[in-house]
Amino acid sequence: MKNLLKLYERISGMLSYLQSPFLLAVRLYWGWQLVMTGWGKLHNLARFTDIFANLNIPFPSASAHFIGCLEFFGGILLILGLGSRLTAFLMTCNMLVAYWTADHDAFVSFFSDPDKFSAASPYTILFASLLVLIFGAGLFSVDALLAKRCRVWLENPGIEKE
Repeated sequence: MKNLLKLYERISGMLSYLQSPFLLAVRLYWGWQLVMTGWGKLHNLARFTDIFANLNIPFPSASAHFIGCLEFFGGILLILGLGSRLTAFLMTCNMLVAYWTADHDAFVSFFSDPDKFSAASPYTILFASLLVLIFGAGLFSVDALLAKRCRVWLENPGIEKE
């Protein structure tokens, strides 16, 4: 049993090295998808505002501008891995509102018909956002570089800032 536990620990340790490359792939792919959808929304604001008005979203014009900018600039931030958890939190909220307003039947079928929930268009971005929100941006990110830099600075307060 002891050997089995050691084997499990070794395999688990090796698999944990895949976390940061996986998070990088999630951020790059879904960040790019968000940039493209945000760009499309920002270049078709009148149509996007009409969609929001038809869905009874308050302040449709301001909301359309905000969501277009959130998706475009949030996608860029996810690609860079800068402010990733904040961006992922905002995107999670955005996708939950998208479910509630545009795919309400799928949203309320979360437990009764999970296939319907996972087939709805907000699902994949919601899932990717939750991954980044929970696990962070990973080692290959601006967030990780800034955290490392801050740790060095906090551990050695006498070092001048460059």
